[in-house]
Amino acid sequence: MKKILRFTASWCGPCKALAANLEIANVGIPIEVVDIDVYEDIAGEYRIRSVPTLVMLEDEKEVKRLTGAKTVNQIQEWVA
Repeated sequence: MKKILRFTASWCGPCKALAANLEIANVGIPIEVVDIDVYEDIAGEYRIRSVPTLVMLEDEKEVKRLTGAKTVNQIQEWVA
């Protein structure tokens, strides 16, 4: 089963833009939000160096990632 981890932070402007675009993109895959300031251990496990970052998991294994604020079209292409 696929899911997306959305690594974010409350102080991150581009993270807010990405969140809005993810809602519009309606990717059809469950998205779990991971605040890097709250869940430092998870961010470390995935070696997150900047936010926002999306990590797609399939059967709990990373299959791809996307870093930075992206447009709706860029998100949809990444998910496809």
